[in-house]
Amino acid sequence: MIVNLRQTIKAAKPALARNALLGLHASGAHLLAPAAMRGMGAIFMLHRVREPDDTGFQPNRILEITPDYLDALLTHVQSRGLVCLSLDKAVQRIAAGDTSERFAVFTLDDGYKDNLTVAAPIFAKHAAPFTVYLATSLPDGTAELWWVVLERIIASANELRVRFAEGEETFTSRNVAEKKAAWDSIYWRLRGMGEPALRAEVRRLAGVHAVNIAAITRELAMSWDELRTLAAHPYASIEAHTASHIALAQISGDEAAADIAAGLTRHEAELGRRPRHFSYPYGDPTSADTRDFEIARSFGFRSATTTRKGLIRPEHANALTRLPRLSLNGDYQDLRILDVLLSGLPFSLAKAVGSTGID
Repeated sequence: MIVNLRQTIKAAKPALARNALLGLHASGAHLLAPAAMRGMGAIFMLHRVREPDDTGFQPNRILEITPDYLDALLTHVQSRGLVCLSLDKAVQRIAAGDTSERFAVFTLDDGYKDNLTVAAPIFAKHAAPFTVYLATSLPDGTAELWWVVLERIIASANELRVRFAEGEETFTSRNVAEKKAAWDSIYWRLRGMGEPALRAEVRRLAGVHAVNIAAITRELAMSWDELRTLAAHPYASIEAHTASHIALAQISGDEAAADIAAGLTRHEAELGRRPRHFSYPYGDPTSADTRDFEIARSFGFRSATTTRKGLIRPEHANALTRLPRLSLNGDYQDLRILDVLLSGLPFSLAKAVGSTGID
């Protein structure tokens, strides 16, 4: 009962947050937010840029935005007076405490094909720099994109038997409504098991349901040749995101350091350049925390970004290995929401009530 209630709350939270943000916009409260709340700028986080599937079941839509929205967003951000900077230049400004003009930085995690084929031309159209944080197991073809694999399993199955820590449970998934309900329960409970156990169970389910994990990686990930093309793009930079895209906080410190080092080695061997910046996979407090910030610091990265939500402020000059980002979430593709977030008001309100941010 308690587990089911938690899943219901997590499933409902995005809709509640969206309505709250739109309510703030309608009230005009964001227009009254003091300038100090707006900070120095924002580092935006994306994953994929593509047209959505018209299937009715697309739980990973939160990791995607449409090409039209990215196009409109870049126009909108610049119309609001933010200058689009490369990650490198923005970090220089943060370190120097340069508050002369607000900036926007665009980052895309993992290394998907559409970053090159769809997103890159849009960024070029707007003369906007962007950074791809690359997990090197994607072009190597060894990545386990377990969240996509789980979606494909549920999409294709009428019934699933999932082994959780507390035992096996059966879920029906005969129609879109049942598939959505199964996802909401299975996804969060697997996340609660920790990533090594999570991956093992998704791997087992993929075998049972004949879903080819390696084929999904080949379908979605850029190859090394495509990454070399991207590296030559005048507005692109490619930085580090580990080798295996694992939640660092859920493995030992030695394993975490080894995974980062393996990613750097593959990156430099294939692209001829050692990354200067880093992003923690998942990036939430259960996936990266103080120990992992220190590990990133030990590699000499100029910066490291999390998925903790917030704007960049002058005090981040002393916290360059734990920078917050604003997620361009597929459920929040609305320029009104963007204006509210850029005002800084939601983060000040969240801090006042003891929340860690807007999900």
